[in-house]
Amino acid sequence: MSLHDDAVRVLTTYEGQPELRRTYLDHLAAHPDGVWKACEAGHLTASALVIDPDRGRVLLTLHRKLNMWLQMGGHCEPGDATVAAAALREAEEESGVSGLTLLPGGPVRLDRHPIPAPCHWHLDVQYAALAPSGAVEAISDESLDLRWFAHDEVAEVADTSVVRLLEETRARL
Repeated sequence: MSLHDDAVRVLTTYEGQPELRRTYLDHLAAHPDGVWKACEAGHLTASALVIDPDRGRVLLTLHRKLNMWLQMGGHCEPGDATVAAAALREAEEESGVSGLTLLPGGPVRLDRHPIPAPCHWHLDVQYAALAPSGAVEAISDESLDLRWFAHDEVAEVADTSVVRLLEETRARL
């Protein structure tokens, strides 16, 4: 199964956000390359909110290019067998935390946001990743900083997409 096929499968079974889900599926139907960064009409990205439910906190990255506190995530790569694998890879690379596991049940949310030309849209498939006990983060070159935030601090530092992702993640827990 190709990454494109997996993305269609994941989105077909995702039960939330029906209008946005349809936008993603329509995009993939129109663009066989819609999972790759080279697709200028927009492309899928995969992200994961790293959460430590035992300590009531999440790990956010201060994104180097955007200078915003965000969940870990980025572009799909040829070695990614699934969208979930891409999200987990990105979370581990950007957080430096090994032993992350995705929260069962597939994506937590979808978030479509504009990006600068030549591309137009990121169609982000958002997961949650559970941090193992005693997780130690390590900053990557894609980040200006990494920091654990208590759940009630996230709204003070991050935009509404991250807040919504945290709310939905907590509802699943």
